[in-house]
Amino acid sequence: MESERKYALILGASSGFGKACTLALAKEGYHIFGVHLDRAAGMAQVEEMKAEIIALGVEAHFFNVNAADADRRKEVMTAITEECAKHENAWVKVLLHSLAFGSLVPVVAAKPAAMLSQKQIEMTMDVMANSLVYWVQDTVTAGVFGSGGRVFGLTSAGSQRVLPMYGAVSAAKAAMESYIRQMALELAPWEITANAIRAGVTDTPALRKIPGNTILIENALSRNPFHRLTTPQDVANAMMLLVKPEAGWINGTVIGIDGGEDSVDVSW
Repeated sequence: MESERKYALILGASSGFGKACTLALAKEGYHIFGVHLDRAAGMAQVEEMKAEIIALGVEAHFFNVNAADADRRKEVMTAITEECAKHENAWVKVLLHSLAFGSLVPVVAAKPAAMLSQKQIEMTMDVMANSLVYWVQDTVTAGVFGSGGRVFGLTSAGSQRVLPMYGAVSAAKAAMESYIRQMALELAPWEITANAIRAGVTDTPALRKIPGNTILIENALSRNPFHRLTTPQDVANAMMLLVKPEAGWINGTVIGIDGGEDSVDVSW
């Protein structure tokens, strides 16, 4: 039998945490299924990233689609299943959810038109939480999620804390953490683990969309024991430890990758 051929399925592969983790996995020999949503202006950077991955000696299968769209998900899963079927002993070994697209408006406001709407709540929950469930379900059902596999969901301290206009995203992050705990139980028969990665404040495109992001950055710099922000590479480095076989007993938990930032309550 051929040696195991490992694939990583990355949701949100083209920027921020997803990009850093994708490149880290490629450097360790994982072939990449990258799902992203970029406009034409951003595709040059995506092509550069794909070329970088291919130069590492692995394959890069990228899909520029809405990961929360059921029809597009089905199309991608068909492509993944067909690709794995071309090779003996080929498996998805890592599934990382790093989708950051949600409504940043107040739950309650003086004017009803300014309030968070039902449509916005449902969209945010679907993209940032529910989609993780659907992708995991489909990967398992397709029979391509390999034993010893890993599920990771990117969360934040905002799942437990209040920030202005962050209510819908906070709820989605809390829901994701709950889904991760449930998957940790229900994926065990397949010998697959599930964990949430709680990154510290990181200067990413997603952070820049949060109202008051400069205050968050300044606060994190003052609170963090190392007085610097978390980087996407910090998260990628930690994830590469968690994909090792020796980390197989870490399951169903939220792992903080923040240099101790979340443990410090006041600036010092």
